[in-house]
Amino acid sequence: MGAVWRRDQTDYLTDALSQLTGWTRDLRGLRRTLTLDDSQHRELAEHITVYADAAEVRAQVRRLDGHTQIQLCTPDSGTLTPNEVSLAARIEAAYGEITNR
Repeated sequence: MGAVWRRDQTDYLTDALSQLTGWTRDLRGLRRTLTLDDSQHRELAEHITVYADAAEVRAQVRRLDGHTQIQLCTPDSGTLTPNEVSLAARIEAAYGEITNR
């Protein structure tokens, strides 16, 4: 019988997150800071609201000194879930679309 290869879900999510440029992980969740103008910020914030509601992830977006700061909060356990990583990827895609116009 052959060996069975298994990966811990946390390792899988950490690997997936490492493919997303600019995102960092801390005890509270995932973070990203983007340089956007005001109209781009508004558009991205709208996308994040829709995506976060669908993914059931708490997302905080704020504007500070010409930068958009995003925090995706993990559940109380502090464990990274597929929903946070998936939302980060969707935000990256939306950011790319908004800034490449």
